[in-house]
Amino acid sequence: MSDSPADLDTDVADERVVVVTPEGMAVTGPSNSETNPANQIEQPAKVMRIGSMIKQLLEEVRSAPLDEAGRARLAGIHERSMKELEDGLAPELVEELHSIVLPFSGDSTPTDAELRIAQAQLVGWLEGLFHGIQTVLFAQQMAARTQLEQMRRALPGGPGAMGEGGFPGGAQQGRPGGTGQYL
Repeated sequence: MSDSPADLDTDVADERVVVVTPEGMAVTGPSNSETNPANQIEQPAKVMRIGSMIKQLLEEVRSAPLDEAGRARLAGIHERSMKELEDGLAPELVEELHSIVLPFSGDSTPTDAELRIAQAQLVGWLEGLFHGIQTVLFAQQMAARTQLEQMRRALPGGPGAMGEGGFPGGAQQGRPGGTGQYL
């Protein structure tokens, strides 16, 4: 089997994410690109940078009132940020973003309240996206851990076949009772 990118993509598309709860219950779900937000971000570093900038802008808007020129500048930054985010996201996420964060109305300068609401919407959506990615990654990590444990149990002799120190039967080389040689 080759490890070309095309082969890896088809393998990943067929995988399922399995999360095992502390009670031992397995919860499964598909991990393909349609349900995995991590696969829908084409430029993750860019999206993270824009998200951090927008969050900082929201903090600035909250801490000080803006004059009309400041509000116009912030509205321009907001619109440019939306366009840049579109470049870094899959079409499905762009569509969702546009349905959540509405553009400013009219050609007039938005008010402080309009700017705060728009920025808060965008920050909230981005934080939700990032939390979704973290959840998927955690689920994948848990599934890999479970799969590794299953593979260990399937080894000949079971999990107790290797004793203390990684030697069969618990013997340790170089110690009394072990199989190692002494000087």
